[in-house]
Amino acid sequence: MSWYEIFPLVSTSFILISGILVAIGWRLIVLKKREAHEKVMIAAAIAASLFFIIYVSRTIFIGNTTFNGPDSLKTVYLIFLLFHIVLATVAAVFGITTLTLAFRKKFAKHRKIGRTTATIWFATVITGVTVYVLLYLMYPGGHTKPVIQAIFG
Repeated sequence: MSWYEIFPLVSTSFILISGILVAIGWRLIVLKKREAHEKVMIAAAIAASLFFIIYVSRTIFIGNTTFNGPDSLKTVYLIFLLFHIVLATVAAVFGITTLTLAFRKKFAKHRKIGRTTATIWFATVITGVTVYVLLYLMYPGGHTKPVIQAIFG
């Protein structure tokens, strides 16, 4: 297995782990186990951050993957990918906001936005794993140039 194949698997694993941890954290707070909730949600944030670091590193130094599925699915895939990207961006902003509210002990606002954040995060995880399955398992494709090479030649 090359770095080109390992990076997406590892980064997708981290995003999946973060989603599972958010679900566990949600259950813990419902059970009023605040300390456990806090620890699990911090672990979820760390897993999501590791995903982001790996994803950005891969994009900069290795490149991304082009869709290699049938032409009849390409437009649908690109729309789905755009939806995932927008969803992931919104989820990241909501996630940072939710964590900030918790660290500042503004629990009423944290509780209010947290439910929405978790729901958006679950959708992001599901669409992210779907993108991985399409690009690396169902229709493995070629990869693009690393951004650093595209910029500096």
